[in-house]
Amino acid sequence: MQLYNTLSAEERAKLIDQAGKQRLTLSFYAYAKIENPQQFRDNLFIEWNKLDALGRTYVAKEGINAQMSVPAENFEAFRETLEAYDFMKDIRLNVAVEHDDHSFLKLTVKVRDKIVADGLNDETFDVTNIGVHLKAKEFNQILDDPNTIVVDFRNHYESEIGHFKGAITPDVETFRESLPIINEQLKDHKDDKNLVMYCTGGIRCEKASAYFKHQGFKKVFQLEGGIINYAKQIKDEGLESKFIGKNFVFDHRLGERITDDIVSQCHQCGKPCDNHTNCENEGCHLLFIQCDECKSAMDNCCSSECQEIIHMPLVEQVKLRRGVKNGNMIFRKGKSDKLKFKHSGELSGIALAKADPNTSVSEKRKPTAIRQKIKIKKILIAQAEHYYVKSQVGQFLVQNHELKPGDKVIISGPTTGNQEITIQEMFVNGSQASVAVKGDKVTLSLPFRVRLSDKLFRISE
Repeated sequence: MQLYNTLSAEERAKLIDQAGKQRLTLSFYAYAKIENPQQFRDNLFIEWNKLDALGRTYVAKEGINAQMSVPAENFEAFRETLEAYDFMKDIRLNVAVEHDDHSFLKLTVKVRDKIVADGLNDETFDVTNIGVHLKAKEFNQILDDPNTIVVDFRNHYESEIGHFKGAITPDVETFRESLPIINEQLKDHKDDKNLVMYCTGGIRCEKASAYFKHQGFKKVFQLEGGIINYAKQIKDEGLESKFIGKNFVFDHRLGERITDDIVSQCHQCGKPCDNHTNCENEGCHLLFIQCDECKSAMDNCCSSECQEIIHMPLVEQVKLRRGVKNGNMIFRKGKSDKLKFKHSGELSGIALAKADPNTSVSEKRKPTAIRQKIKIKKILIAQAEHYYVKSQVGQFLVQNHELKPGDKVIISGPTTGNQEITIQEMFVNGSQASVAVKGDKVTLSLPFRVRLSDKLFRISE
């Protein structure tokens, strides 16, 4: 009985491309009392694996929270796996307005203490006493009410690239941080104002609305299905979008465009931009906004220090990371003194520009000096075929030119990144050799894993 992934992300991506079938990206959640979360988790994994459903799901005694990628042809069958449980009868599935067949490349279903880390003691208040759900048209109407206060319950790196006009956007990194901050800021408006809240898919507001009603707020409302459902409704019903910019999403896409407005800027040069990326340095992996020009000049890095590190030999990079926790555990998302144009919590609600690749840099935001990229000539030599985990050996099929010991090479791929090594020795078709030509199978001792999508390039400056 399969209860875990057996394919790598690269192998899965290749199968998806070969199938050539449309996939839908969707999300859903449900609060319910689940007696045995582990058994529930295993049952879901088995059923979803049969349907080639991929994604990230958290299960707890309080319910389920999921972001998924499902073949369009299996959509109804997927819904049936949910509605087999009474608490998910007629469950709302928030289907994305933009789709990417590679939004998720693994099926992960994890048991957690909570489906959203909120820091609340649910025993102290009625979590079912939630605010009034509003559909897109109703939400637009209440935003026009002068007695409305609208609050974004997402994190700073989410609201920075897109938000509702006039919304309060707390400068926080976690949902749990925003609750006491908003409670303190709005304590004098518990009786006279409409407290209207929104988040990505609705799950954070489901808990937040109950919390604020417990805190004494009389008029509490929430956007039904969050921004994802709002975007679909305004498109289907031809409504005005009061949300401007992009909706941050927690999958490969990192963002889903709702309007053409760009309300954020490149954190390195100040140019209007709303494309998130992760620093190429595996010891950093900082999430930040980077335009195409800076991405090229900085090799997808957040700083010149990280840029220097990625060009070091892999062995030296590993030494620098030794004993250091994963980058996401040490670095704040989008918070670094290296990012000169990061302004969390200072959103004005006014777009900097429209989405246009030819948009010029604002006179008030002139780009800072960026170190010129060292030009490296890369020649494609071989394609990865296999990696032997126990012996730490990678196998490649030579496709062009020739390969010899002493060659400097880069092994490159979407997950592997750019790993630079100098070939010390190699085996060609099973025997140690001094040269490999087109059609030969080459094996190399490597301190990192390679994938089927990886390519080997010979380099020279």
